[in-house]
Amino acid sequence: MAENTRTIQTTSPEQTAALARRLAPLLDAGDVICLEGPIGAGKTHFARALINARLPRPEDIPSPTFTIVQQYEAPDLEIWHCDLYRLTHPDEALELGLEEAFETALCLVEWPEMLAGLLPPDVLTIGFEPGDTPAGRRITLSSGSERWRELWEKLG
Repeated sequence: MAENTRTIQTTSPEQTAALARRLAPLLDAGDVICLEGPIGAGKTHFARALINARLPRPEDIPSPTFTIVQQYEAPDLEIWHCDLYRLTHPDEALELGLEEAFETALCLVEWPEMLAGLLPPDVLTIGFEPGDTPAGRRITLSSGSERWRELWEKLG
């Protein structure tokens, strides 16, 4: 399966959040979004905007750094926001019920490399890097699935 990739430049945190809000209604239960990048790259900012776009009213979305998983009930699906940075072994993710959530919820996974091969095969990876402006980001969407390429074409 060939890798499909698209890169989007944002120039501000607001533009990054707007991208997340445009992506949010295109996602369904069973979708797994892997958020990659160094600390401070914008992963949690993106996840907060995406989650709030699916909730009936805005909520304070805390970082799941210490809780590892935060769960949200949107009108049409459950959302799991995971920060796996503190895991010491991939089996710890299984103990959290993440494997089942991959099938039944929309999952946003920060630090997905901590799962060491436990991710489902059809994930969308979104990478965050510093952009061309101080507050901007270079956001790379990639997947081996044609379905994801079709989805991100809808982003404009």
